[in-house]
Amino acid sequence: MLRGRWIGMLLLCLLVAGVFAWLGQWQLERAIETDPPEPGATEQVQQLTEVLEPGEYLPEPLVGQRVETSGAWVPEDFIVVSSRFNDDVEGYWVTGQLRVDERTSIAVAIGWAPDRAAADAAVNELEASADGSVVEISGRIISDEGPTVPPHSDPERLDRMSPAALLSRWHDIEQLDVYRPYLASTSATAGLVDISSPAPDEMSPVNWLNVFYAVEWAIFAGFAFYLWYRLAKDAWEREVEEFEDAAAAKTA
Repeated sequence: MLRGRWIGMLLLCLLVAGVFAWLGQWQLERAIETDPPEPGATEQVQQLTEVLEPGEYLPEPLVGQRVETSGAWVPEDFIVVSSRFNDDVEGYWVTGQLRVDERTSIAVAIGWAPDRAAADAAVNELEASADGSVVEISGRIISDEGPTVPPHSDPERLDRMSPAALLSRWHDIEQLDVYRPYLASTSATAGLVDISSPAPDEMSPVNWLNVFYAVEWAIFAGFAFYLWYRLAKDAWEREVEEFEDAAAAKTA
């Protein structure tokens, strides 16, 4: 192990282990949230514009944040979304485009209906009252669920609450800024049922997945030293065997 070759190999292993140790420290720094949100922060109602800007992705600590905003419903953009559960009961959501600024909109889940007939009746009532007057909306801001391909039997059906999918069906969208998440209204209107939207679980300040990765990097660093020791030992054992074979050949 004191030969130049193996000392050089040891230095290489030290370099590799140092890189692994740095990666482990990097993972640990991201495993512990140094500034976690206060307990109950999502239940403190804030203005939508103070939480998020149009086009931005919703940060994980803000998922389920209660917000309030105001705007006007855009006529003909009340759309029914299927496969919506309210306290384990399947039904429908009625959604709408809320114009919160001159060229800015957010998708709103207005309320829940137990069947399609009730949802369609709510759409008709909302269309009749969409006269451009300003309404106040309060609810939880939730991330886009992502669009899905509708079934061939019903190409107009929507099964996911996706502002991106709703945008493709909205009117008056030229040069329109849209919020990526949607707003689940706290209070339903037009004869709909309030959407069941409990407070999100409090986030742990420790990301255990990152902790696991940090432990992995520490194991890799230790393995670098073990690899050096194993290679050096194998070389030593091979030389000992060659020496013993040579000695046995001389005595034969």
